[in-house]
Amino acid sequence: MQVTQRFAQLLTGNVSKVIVGKREAVELMMAAILCRGHVLIEDVPGVGKTTLASALARSLDCSFKRIQFTPDITPSDITGFSMANFKTGELEYHPGMVMSQIVLADEINRTSPKTQSSLLEVMEEGQVTVDGVTHAMPRPFIVLATQNPVDFVGTYPLPEAQLDRFFMRVSIGYPSAEEEVDILERYTSGRRPIEELKPICTSGDIVRLQQEVEKVYASREVRVYVSNIAAASRKSGALQLGVSTRAAISLVRAAQATALLDGRDYVKPEDVQRMAEPVLAHRLVLSPEARMRNMTAQRVLNGVMGAVPVPVKAK
Repeated sequence: MQVTQRFAQLLTGNVSKVIVGKREAVELMMAAILCRGHVLIEDVPGVGKTTLASALARSLDCSFKRIQFTPDITPSDITGFSMANFKTGELEYHPGMVMSQIVLADEINRTSPKTQSSLLEVMEEGQVTVDGVTHAMPRPFIVLATQNPVDFVGTYPLPEAQLDRFFMRVSIGYPSAEEEVDILERYTSGRRPIEELKPICTSGDIVRLQQEVEKVYASREVRVYVSNIAAASRKSGALQLGVSTRAAISLVRAAQATALLDGRDYVKPEDVQRMAEPVLAHRLVLSPEARMRNMTAQRVLNGVMGAVPVPVKAK
């Protein structure tokens, strides 16, 4: 546990050389990495979504590729393609842009739904299938995707199945006045802080830390609590689509990572409550009536969480 906390301190300190503030967003993304989860960073343009994802990727000594999603990107650009070798007469696989340990999918909702769907298999199963042949992804494998809000010009909303593949959604928000002054000082002096970042751990270190998360104890009471939250969301009249089983599993894993980063080997209900919104909110689909009343998924989720009894004994 001390090793995990040390990793968290080093990673937070490294990213803070580039990103001012936003500690909570960095901690959430650390939890996702420890859970082998993919992260969707959603916010308005110009608040540092791509910079945050790039800083996190540069802090980890892993292979890294950035995919700038545009309307003309095709599925084969992502997954790769097979081409005949005229010397041998056999098909040879040419890897796509997704073949890397850390993939930055920049502005993912600016490409077509067909191209978006090419990420479904690789994000869930860690493999791509081209012409009937399966190719495994390297380990660890993490997708850090950024997107602008779906009502912006030139965006395509991600389908529910795609959103469910993202372990969590993180928002950055505007900086405070003091933070913005610091940002202006850093980025108007001719320096490029992100190019000065050095890795603070290897891919092997990450894999070992991911294995530590699985050892964190989640009691039956905690698991029942998460199951009750999922069941309550499915019965909510404000939701057309509630919490999936995949989302419930993700919530338990996120709570385990939070406990580990906090120096504990067991999960508390507070861990579940802390991770509920980033892990669940983006997967919920509001009913037409709720949309007409200008309700949000976060607001509905808060109501669901408030109606589910919190276990007293959870260790």
